[in-house]
Amino acid sequence: MPKHIVSGLKYLESVELRQRGLSQQEISDEIGVDRSTISHYLNGRNISPGSIEFAKVILELSPKDFILVSRALFDDFEEIRHLISIFNMNHYETSVDDGCIGCGLCVDLCEVKSISLDSLKAKINPQYCCGCLMCVEGCPTNSIKILEA
Repeated sequence: MPKHIVSGLKYLESVELRQRGLSQQEISDEIGVDRSTISHYLNGRNISPGSIEFAKVILELSPKDFILVSRALFDDFEEIRHLISIFNMNHYETSVDDGCIGCGLCVDLCEVKSISLDSLKAKINPQYCCGCLMCVEGCPTNSIKILEA
């Protein structure tokens, strides 16, 4: 079943990128699927309607649930980053106040690796932040703020 769900997500990615004007080859390069598979996706062949519907449900989950389900489907956090980027799930303003002690717990909690330590202070890359709030919940000093933009 997970492969079918991933296929549903790849199908939705393909459709989204096609709507943005990308060619089949560009979509293939972008999402790491061969061009013939993209052709099948865009022509509605070899894809289960149930997989597509399930993938749509995943994209509508809360950010935290989306991350948890995605980690079960993809071994590579880059795949999840890619989904966040394509489906514009990264519309959050992030900040770390001076109370940050640089413990690194947020770095470990971030499933998409959008947090790093810089001079013993957490630094969040908003390009990949999906607003799951796992870092906020785990921060011992309540120094992390993530707000919907």
